[in-house]
Amino acid sequence: MDDEFRTLTERVRASLSTPQETAAHASLLALVRQGTPAAREQLARILVAPEQPLWARETAAFVLGSAKDRRAFETLVLLLNYREPARCATAARVLARLGDPRTARAAAALATNPLRTAYSLHPIRLLVELRAPESVPALVAALERQLAARDRHWAIARACVEGLGAIGDERAIPALTAAAQHIRLSAAAAAALARITGEGAVTGGGAPEPAGKGGAAEKVGEARVP
Repeated sequence: MDDEFRTLTERVRASLSTPQETAAHASLLALVRQGTPAAREQLARILVAPEQPLWARETAAFVLGSAKDRRAFETLVLLLNYREPARCATAARVLARLGDPRTARAAAALATNPLRTAYSLHPIRLLVELRAPESVPALVAALERQLAARDRHWAIARACVEGLGAIGDERAIPALTAAAQHIRLSAAAAAALARITGEGAVTGGGAPEPAGKGGAAEKVGEARVP
């Protein structure tokens, strides 16, 4: 946790723009260093207090979540699907060790939300790590939606393919077989199928996907958040 918290602290410091923010951040770090039950109660209040900056909520959620305090859950889920990948990645790591039974359900909802597809990479990766009952159905649903979409997020589809291969559940075979027909997914899908079946899977023979609008659909951050 120390290295992760140091990385978080450095990232937050780099984002501060006023002396007041710098002073507030220093006060928050002093509270974290206390490590007492009273300090944790103050951190928990930061999560729900109005007008708290996001960096303060993130720091408090990181510390509480790493201590397996489930009061951090809601803030961590918010950050898991945020528009900044660094925050998503940090939230995913803390959620994985939080041990809250709601985590897999929340990650599945985020991974399959068609309005948040561009920000679903870390929920998908978290589902793979959790290997919960929700993981395979959610990954299959997310992959099938990408295969049926007109403008596909290839990085998201590939993450689903690779994740399903890592989990190794036979329920994924139909979706992976369909994915193997797309040139951009064929190698990953073949490898995933081979891991599940124990046989050398044949890569898909689908034609290359049209470039469309300059191939921008492959970028994870294609969508915009208001």
